[in-house]
Amino acid sequence: MSKRVSLAFVSLTFVVAVLASALVAGRRDGAEPMVADPALLAKARRILDDAILIDGHNDLPWTIREHTNGDFDRYDIRKRLRFGHTDIPRLRDGRVKAQFWSVFVPVRYAEQGTAVRTTLEQIDLVYRMIRRYSDTFELARSAADVRRIAAAGKIASLIGVEGGHSIDNSLGVLRMYYELGARYMTLTHSKNTDWADSCTDKPEHGGLTEFGVQVVHEMNRLGMLVDISHVSHDTMRHVLRVTKAPVIASHSSAYGVAPFARNVPDDVLRMIRDNGGVVMVNFFPFFVHPEAARTLAQGKRPDPVPQTTIEHVLDHIDHIVRVAGIEHVGLGSDYDGIPYTPQGLEDVSTFPNLVAGLLRRGYDERAIKLIVGGNVLRVLEEAERIATKLQAGETTVAP
Repeated sequence: MSKRVSLAFVSLTFVVAVLASALVAGRRDGAEPMVADPALLAKARRILDDAILIDGHNDLPWTIREHTNGDFDRYDIRKRLRFGHTDIPRLRDGRVKAQFWSVFVPVRYAEQGTAVRTTLEQIDLVYRMIRRYSDTFELARSAADVRRIAAAGKIASLIGVEGGHSIDNSLGVLRMYYELGARYMTLTHSKNTDWADSCTDKPEHGGLTEFGVQVVHEMNRLGMLVDISHVSHDTMRHVLRVTKAPVIASHSSAYGVAPFARNVPDDVLRMIRDNGGVVMVNFFPFFVHPEAARTLAQGKRPDPVPQTTIEHVLDHIDHIVRVAGIEHVGLGSDYDGIPYTPQGLEDVSTFPNLVAGLLRRGYDERAIKLIVGGNVLRVLEEAERIATKLQAGETTVAP
């Protein structure tokens, strides 16, 4: 299979994954949920009760749009649903204290000239969700908001724009997304933008164009996190050379464990360490299972899907900790944006299983609190601090 065909196939898998997510119960057919050791699970829940667990990426807004056109009467997340990965009872079971809701729009909408309108509709959907379930959710615009909302017993709801195609090459649109509450933007999705290369398209720019650098700098000035998930490895490196603030990868894993382009290679992990950023580990079996990643890198769909468990996800956390350090790893599940999940991480209720796994592997409470949310809170606070200086006219700031 040619590289062009291979990349086109891989791009298609992302779209299929998003559209299929609500139709799949989470685990592979016939697989039973993994149950953690009861004592470790009890300790994990105690830790999470005291921590701020922040998930970097959840595609529930697109799932609701696709299946009910945003109708919360028909997709009522107050109920414990028997489909999808996310609802309020399961979020509570998972001890989720803050969630980045993705306002994802497929690249084809940009090709049709409707990406901005549709992204605004997705932001509106998140706003409507927060208003409808105001006893559970509250919009967070800052790290301080996250801490305050979590302390009040609600789930801090942040907005992440998934794909630079959603700004239609306009810094003005970018600024308006920030005003509406968007606190990160993924620079690309499955295809290149006019100013940045995607990891699943043929390289055009060698990273960022001059306008792409302007986008990064404007995000720095605003205090919006630059998200390097979905971009090419060269784009990752280019971003890290020019950014003035720490970056995130909102839902990516470690290339050194599973060699597919959506994952972050070791040299970039070291650059992220020096930058002060965070890689938030994705749970998708195609990205975390080494065999699946190698198959996908060849332009083939893993079939059958290799048996993937929570241990594979823990392997990625371990690897990032070894290469970049404990302060540079977080969680970015990609729930409701993936058609398969690992055993033990079937939906948003299962985060305590992950923490029990970290305990089993020797992580202490301090390290766990950094992984589940402390690191991304620090990055958000640092981005806010640098934005304040940039807006005051300082030019020598650095992460």
